[in-house]
Amino acid sequence: MNNQLKRTLGFWSCFSVAVGLVVASSTMVSLGQGMGIAGGGFVIAMIAAWILQYFSAQSYAELSCMMPHSGGIRTYTRVAMGALPAVVATILGFVVPNLFAIPTELAVASSVLSDTFFPGISPLVFGGFILGLLTITNILGVDIFAKLQVVFTFTMIISMTLLGLIGLTGIGAAPVPELPEIPFNAMGTGVFSLTALAIWLYIGIEFVTPLAQETKNPERNIPRAMVLGLVVIFAVNLVYGFASLKYVPAEQLASSNHPHVDMALAILGQPGVIWISIVSIFASASSISTVIAVVPRMLYSMALSHELPKVFRKIHPTFRTPWVSIAAMSAGIAAFYFGGIGDAPNLIIYILSACCAWLFCYVIAHINVIILRLRYPKLHRPYKTPFYPVPQILGTLGFIYAIINIAPVPELKEPIFNLVGVMVVLAVSYGVIWLKFVVKQPLLKPMSMEEAQAEWIQVTEDLNINGITATFAIAPDDTVKVHS
Repeated sequence: MNNQLKRTLGFWSCFSVAVGLVVASSTMVSLGQGMGIAGGGFVIAMIAAWILQYFSAQSYAELSCMMPHSGGIRTYTRVAMGALPAVVATILGFVVPNLFAIPTELAVASSVLSDTFFPGISPLVFGGFILGLLTITNILGVDIFAKLQVVFTFTMIISMTLLGLIGLTGIGAAPVPELPEIPFNAMGTGVFSLTALAIWLYIGIEFVTPLAQETKNPERNIPRAMVLGLVVIFAVNLVYGFASLKYVPAEQLASSNHPHVDMALAILGQPGVIWISIVSIFASASSISTVIAVVPRMLYSMALSHELPKVFRKIHPTFRTPWVSIAAMSAGIAAFYFGGIGDAPNLIIYILSACCAWLFCYVIAHINVIILRLRYPKLHRPYKTPFYPVPQILGTLGFIYAIINIAPVPELKEPIFNLVGVMVVLAVSYGVIWLKFVVKQPLLKPMSMEEAQAEWIQVTEDLNINGITATFAIAPDDTVKVHS
């Protein structure tokens, strides 16, 4: 069939995608600033954020294994709530935020290349080259993307861990400076107000779920990849964060736009700067590549359901990738990047606005699980959330708290919520106009599970289970029937 994607990804590829967007240059900045603001007590906010993201991973794992489709949150929400919420969730949670965040990552990578290795050459040249290269590799195939992602991810993880261990142990590092001693958690319970900042350390762990249709054994590999990814990210950030506090004054960490570079310079001098610069480039490349791989598959899925123009459903005849959607997403990133968003004076406003929109999608995912459990209680779920519905309820309440406290300082609250408001209005307006007046679809009528299956599974697809060839179909009473 012309619209079938290739199933090529194994566990380590899934792990690399799950971690690839999370370990980015902007997360290293968030880690340093959080440690600078709260000292070692920031680990409390990190743990609270970890628990919330673990709950999210559970919901996304259940949804993606039940509906292994490239549409991700769009597909789940379409079945649970209808077309309009699905369109809004996708645009608000994945498209628009990445048009803010990814040009920033691109600006970081290109600036590091220009300043550290090739002074005198405009960063725009490097940014255009990186974006073009990663766009081409993603069009060539998800397996090529996955191989690059493994290299990017493990280079980042190993390097950050080694730098952190060097700082904590002092082996081969500069003498430890005499810094003012700070209490572990001077903020007390106020440290929980930094949970939103800490969530940025883990945000995007669910980006592996839209690749479920291209993953081998998704019901096993996707949940394991997200949970292991969260554990590894927490451990690496813990080591690197406490090493930063050991060598860099807290005030400097809190106010710096590159605290990770300050830490590497303090520990190893100029060689440390070169090392962390390479890591920063890999981190940005990993994030950019992940978004170019995942978001276009959501656009492809939207086009299949007539929620976008049909040109977005085109699959490359040779490489079997949604090349038009990939090109469109890359063009949007390029427009924001060359438009100068990376040089904006208050870039933190754009980053936290993107974070706020992402948190909205996590809430939607939890609600989807609850609705689908009620609507299809007998449906086979290859993966089920333990202790349902506790993770969904606590996760929803936690994310609402984080959204309310999204601004680290009061003066940023109004501009952040104003920008988020504009994003919501644009997403809802597009959804209403396109669905109601162009394709004339009901706005709030949920898609049946049978319709969803027809969208992403061949009706007569043969599956070989324990040597028995069978065709699966969902009956109207939501039980699963097997036809030999």
